Amino acid sequence: MIETKRLHLRSMVPEDTEDLLEIFTDPRVMESFGVPPFTREQMTGWIDCNLAHQDEHGYGLFSVILKSENKLIGDCGLEHMVLDGHDIVELGYDIASHYWGRGLATEAAEAVRDFAFTNLDLQELVSLIQTHNLASQRVSEKLGMQLRRTFLRNGREYALYSIMRKDGQQAL
Repeated sequence: MIETKRLHLRSMVPEDTEDLLEIFTDPRVMESFGVPPFTREQMTGWIDCNLAHQDEHGYGLFSVILKSENKLIGDCGLEHMVLDGHDIVELGYDIASHYWGRGLATEAAEAVRDFAFTNLDLQELVSLIQTHNLASQRVSEKLGMQLRRTFLRNGREYALYSIMRKDGQQAL
């Protein structure tokens, strides 16, 4: 578990389905992905994929719990993927729209960034953000990430942000 001033980040479990479904059926949240809201079946499959990823790679998405309400308000974590033939680790986050504008995505993502560099000894993190999602781009910039390039993927334009760990130290 990772703890911040306002959040607990803990391993995702299948019992998180209902809370996550509430987030992933919110049209405002899903607009950032450019896809329709999830069905219950899609949500279950998404969680199963995240849990399998955790087992395979030793890291994955955390469920984000707001301490003051003891409520699951999103997810934040790391995903191994291949982009242009290169292995990368993406730092991603999804927060319920009711909680936007409070700095919670930044707080969660900073904690995961620090965890990745310190505990997992990762050397680089990236975030792939659709170019219309300016709020998520601002979160990446607050983390110290820099825009490296834009590209098309599955017919959508993405901005690729990244941050390198420097000299064995956290890249803050």
